[in-house]
Amino acid sequence: MQRLHLGQTLHFESRGYPQGPEAARHSSRGGVLVEDGVIAATGEADELRRAHPQAEVTDHGAGLILPGFVDAHMHYPQTGIIASWGKRLIDWLNDYTFPEEMRFADPAYAERMAGLTLDLALQNGTTTVASYCTIHPQSVDAIFEAAEARGMRIVAGKTCMDRDTAPEGLRDTAQSAHDDSAALIARWHGRGRASYAITPRFSPTSTPEQLEALGSLWAANPDCLMQTHLSEQPDEVEWVKGMYPEARDYLDTYERYGLLGARAVFGHVIHLEPRERARLAEVGAGLVHCPTSNTFIGSGLCDVAGLAAEGQRLGLATDTGGGSSFSMLRCMAAAYEIGQLRGAPPHPAQLLWMATEGSAEVLHQGGRIGRLAPGYEADMVVLDLASTPVIAQRAARASDIWEALFATMMMGDDRAVAATYLAGERV
Repeated sequence: MQRLHLGQTLHFESRGYPQGPEAARHSSRGGVLVEDGVIAATGEADELRRAHPQAEVTDHGAGLILPGFVDAHMHYPQTGIIASWGKRLIDWLNDYTFPEEMRFADPAYAERMAGLTLDLALQNGTTTVASYCTIHPQSVDAIFEAAEARGMRIVAGKTCMDRDTAPEGLRDTAQSAHDDSAALIARWHGRGRASYAITPRFSPTSTPEQLEALGSLWAANPDCLMQTHLSEQPDEVEWVKGMYPEARDYLDTYERYGLLGARAVFGHVIHLEPRERARLAEVGAGLVHCPTSNTFIGSGLCDVAGLAAEGQRLGLATDTGGGSSFSMLRCMAAAYEIGQLRGAPPHPAQLLWMATEGSAEVLHQGGRIGRLAPGYEADMVVLDLASTPVIAQRAARASDIWEALFATMMMGDDRAVAATYLAGERV
């Protein structure tokens, strides 16, 4: 069955980080034709109706149809501790994160939190997430099962930690990290809409032996992703230098163990050295900006404009629960504010691209999600650009779509999400 969605449409015609609004095309009365969960055609509403008279029509009025948002870095086990007060990274982990993650030894608790997290994401128009789990294999099963039940594309992996910097009861070993992850890859990677990411939390919680074991696992499964953290806070960077005195820099603690490549995804990347930036660009690794987390935990101001100018592959993420919102709209607002503080405010086109196609490319899901284009999976969000009185009055004064959309980016939340679709099905 064909279904034709009508409304405003906005999609990028060129690939890569956009230089401005000319990279995208807006239609005030456009359409998206969906067949068997895939986008079959896009164009002007009247032309599509004439060409496909048999299609069932869903008219979203003035709603703006976009690709579903792609959250490229988050921690579903931290949903319960989101918006916890007053800590920076290391204290955040010790006081909030690690005690909460211990609860995921209980499969029932993991199942409940996985379902809650994905429902909150969908409520905010996010149709794909890349999530860290805990050391417990059942935490990985829980998030993959929850995504499968909802028809949701997902990237996830068992978080591996074997150093005594993690508390007793929340540590695995080099061997168990390898073996558990290998078993989970066999069970989940490529099943339906699921992809596996080999996941050392970060160098300070893994021994060299564990990093080496995970590097070997990745070499044996090169179509998996590898996700971890890099240069989030200055204290963390100094901590890593003390733990790995032989390393050239933080990135080298991964590189020397085979954990650097085009399918690597590094969260935060705020305090990078010149060698690290050059090496990341050389291998084509994915870099994920986590602005709401960076401001909430006091990590710093990521040089997004500079990274984009270097040709780095960039995505956007909530980093919940370090980030204090499930809304990618709120992430776009925070990314704009950080850009202002750095003297390089991003255009709304650049913010939207990072939250959709950019994040999809970072997760190596380009060609599947992140664009309104034929052949792409019909994961979509419909935004109400007049969702609250203050947004409505600002949008009414807008001179173009970018000015109208920017008001929702800066002031919008889940109330702006009129509908969310997974593979063409409204959820």
